Amino acid sequence: MKSKKSIIDAGVSTLQLEAEAILGLIKNINDDFVKVVNLIIESKGRVIVTGIGKSAIIAQKIVATFNSTGTPSIFMHAADAVHGDLGMIQQNDVVICISKSGNTPEIKVLAPLLKLSGNTMIGMVGQLNSELAQQADLILNTFVEKEACPHNLAPTTSTTAQLAMGDALAICLLHARNFNEQDFARYHPGGSLGKKLYLKTGDLAVKNQKPSISPEAPVKDVIIEISQNRLGAVVVVEGNIVLGIITDGDIRRMLQNHTDLTNIKASDLMNPTPKKIEKDSLALQALQIIKENNITQLLVTDAGNYFGIVHLHDLLQEGII
Repeated sequence: MKSKKSIIDAGVSTLQLEAEAILGLIKNINDDFVKVVNLIIESKGRVIVTGIGKSAIIAQKIVATFNSTGTPSIFMHAADAVHGDLGMIQQNDVVICISKSGNTPEIKVLAPLLKLSGNTMIGMVGQLNSELAQQADLILNTFVEKEACPHNLAPTTSTTAQLAMGDALAICLLHARNFNEQDFARYHPGGSLGKKLYLKTGDLAVKNQKPSISPEAPVKDVIIEISQNRLGAVVVVEGNIVLGIITDGDIRRMLQNHTDLTNIKASDLMNPTPKKIEKDSLALQALQIIKENNITQLLVTDAGNYFGIVHLHDLLQEGII
């Protein structure tokens, strides 16, 4: 069994080497990098990202990041490319070919074929004297001094550098496209991140019951209405105009302070200035109001009229919290 110190030393050494590799890329954010960003922005096609081995896995991640931030992209495995997948490349597509050495057999076969297609080829490569670098129209230099692997064999530092360069490219493209929160939500409708950016309070309130009671209702009716609707509150209304809200906390405080409940009405118990939010407001804003005021229910209105209630549990269930 390895000692605690040797394990910690190996972990720290790995992170230090990879951090240094990423910082070493800064000098490579150069004219070619700028040309790549502008080329992709001006292209009427997609970005085809290809690679072999571990570089293929990095290529898939870069494609995923591109697609989620507004740059249409497709992954093409370098080994499959020469067996039919070259057909996915269209006339206006830009191709990014990823390889540490730029001299693997698959890349040596693929690079000339990509050149023949007439598409602009970008080489994300660590060796500038390689076959890929010689064939590429533009180069994203991802050279690293050594792998974190003690034998300098397993792709570690090099794949980290490729991933970081891909992220830098994706974020530059994001800025160039003025990609905003609404765009992000459109591409991420199913996740909690997207929900924070598009889910409205009205979407949550319509799933709940809509407890209401008149201002003249006796305490017994108030308690029954709160219990039946299981939202911990009831809204006091006249027509559809909100007069106030009564929570289960208000009921408990009343019972502590009164022994004779005969003449107590809903209007005597209600909070006449409840916290409110419009139904078209984001659920994330509802969460902020709930947190700031240390409450569990929030009244939802539609142009000032009673629309429903959002409960803290609704936000929990949707993953907003």
